[in-house]
Amino acid sequence: MLNKLRSFFTEFANIHRFLIRFWKELVTPPYEFKEIIRQCFEIGWKSLPLISLTGFIVGFVFSKQSRPSLEEFGATSMLPSLISIAIVRALAPLVTALIASGKIGSQVGAELSSMNVTEQIDAMEVSGTNPFKFLIVSRIIATTIGIPILCFYVAGIGLLGGYLSMASKDDLSFLSFFTQVFETIGYQDLWAMVFRAIVFGFTIGAVSCYCGYYSSKGTEGVGKAANAAVVASMFLVFIEEIIIVQILSIIN
Repeated sequence: MLNKLRSFFTEFANIHRFLIRFWKELVTPPYEFKEIIRQCFEIGWKSLPLISLTGFIVGFVFSKQSRPSLEEFGATSMLPSLISIAIVRALAPLVTALIASGKIGSQVGAELSSMNVTEQIDAMEVSGTNPFKFLIVSRIIATTIGIPILCFYVAGIGLLGGYLSMASKDDLSFLSFFTQVFETIGYQDLWAMVFRAIVFGFTIGAVSCYCGYYSSKGTEGVGKAANAAVVASMFLVFIEEIIIVQILSIIN
């Protein structure tokens, strides 16, 4: 019991040091702009196929599942408003974060862990490069920027999926659907979505980098780091979603 308690506080101290060092390196020049842009490409552009498919399915399926309930009350005309509120306020940032936790989290965790195992990080320190700034800071910034952009994309694809689902049943024009969608969405909903996405993006980047950068030596450590990055990222995303929902409900 004492050993477990000691290991818990040791891990907590390592996480605290990791975050303090990140904020320190973030504001200290030089800045790795080229690496940040490259990581944004790796995180954003290469995730588009999976993100596109997931976002479309979420919007299409949500519309299909919501329609029977609204038909019972004769309120199918409210379906575009319901789809827009559900996707923009909750589904788009949450789905984007979960997909990113699985794809990006495992990728970053395994990549940094393998570099740690093969001693590439030590070689960067010997050559005079700051590996923490080059590897960690750039990836966390990239996820913090990339996830909100992907979130807007998922919201658009999800609304398109919802429209196609409705168009297969109703004689509904594209213009009238999105007119009702944008009449329902307010600036407060968009800011809430962006805030969620930024928090989720920072969490995914920080957790994945921490798990990979401080992974154990050996090939087994690579698998453990990738698994820990995915599981911890998803767990924290759900916890943060609960907290953010409570905060926004109090503000509203």
